[in-house]
Amino acid sequence: MRRLLQKLFNLRLNALVRKEFNQIKRDRRLLLSIVLPPVLQLLLFGYALSAKVKNLNLGVVDYSKTPESRELIARMTESESFRLAGYYLSTGDLSDAINRNYLDAGLVIPYHFVRDLQRGRGATVQVLFNATNTNNSAIGQSYIKAIILEFNRTITAEGLHADFRRIAAPDVARRGLALLQPALLYNPGLVDSWFVVAGVLGLLLILNSSIVAAGAMVKERELGTLEQLLMSPANTSEIIFAKITPLFVLLFLMALVEIGIIRFIFRAPFHGSLALVLSGAALCVMSGISIGTVIATFSKSARQAFMTNFFVNPPLAMLSGALTPVEAMPKWLQPLSVVNPIYHFTTIARAVLFKASGLVDLWPNFLGLFVITLILFSLCVWRFRKQLS
Repeated sequence: MRRLLQKLFNLRLNALVRKEFNQIKRDRRLLLSIVLPPVLQLLLFGYALSAKVKNLNLGVVDYSKTPESRELIARMTESESFRLAGYYLSTGDLSDAINRNYLDAGLVIPYHFVRDLQRGRGATVQVLFNATNTNNSAIGQSYIKAIILEFNRTITAEGLHADFRRIAAPDVARRGLALLQPALLYNPGLVDSWFVVAGVLGLLLILNSSIVAAGAMVKERELGTLEQLLMSPANTSEIIFAKITPLFVLLFLMALVEIGIIRFIFRAPFHGSLALVLSGAALCVMSGISIGTVIATFSKSARQAFMTNFFVNPPLAMLSGALTPVEAMPKWLQPLSVVNPIYHFTTIARAVLFKASGLVDLWPNFLGLFVITLILFSLCVWRFRKQLS
């Protein structure tokens, strides 16, 4: 063991590693690109990306003009989801406002609204959505259903018999009701930023590691320092180790900073083992460095490396489940997430931090991440050796 350590950390290797650290230290742009952009991106994505929809402009056509209709309008606009943008005299004016993008949604209350409520009939209100933004329309529709359900409970307690639910004919005579009592596990407050930042962490580790590694390798080749290393007594393995070690150390420190931001700025819970998250982050950083090194060996300039990164990284991000659930992707695309390192690290981070899962539960993801990292690192070493030869 002692001979192995002496072989790994000999004088030549120590000199090469110090040389790489000094070179990175002199490159202020590289240091800034490792520290500043990931921190800003994590903060920006954590606060800006949200699954919630707020302040949708709502137009109203109230043909009923009764206290009950005004109560329904008040329920709609009291929440943060909708903002009353104005009243309209007809559905034609309302549709025209939606067509001109003045409104995101419209509510039409019919003339016989209260009469139907008092007679126990199903009162119908029409809701129009500007479906050019499908996300706002889908989420806004669920909000309106929840608001009308709560309104239905209120007026039932006041003695009005209303039914806003669509039921099948055979079920009309049934008197029993199934009551839903949801229990929100692991995120009782439904803080959407927790889901986002845990996914963005893995995303940034891969993207920034690949971009930084590719940029550093291509710049060295443009400066001609790789040829100088070949004239030194160091062998190929020592050169590769010396090149990768400083980048790995700095990028892993970046991961520590981002985990600190998630904990102390976004107040995300840390129920599980931090060592498991750091182990996954180390593998994720190594995967990103390997991807960047492989790209650098195929690129002749920094611009070409950047363009290649542009074609490699977006598919990794979109197929990772970091920002949107994998289950929302088409069936034929979902298997591709298994070979995506971001997917495995995101699964590990969310399960460990929020659910306190251990290695017993997450060993398939750790195994997948380790195998992917090993394959990418082997490809990186092979390409780098080929370039040096």
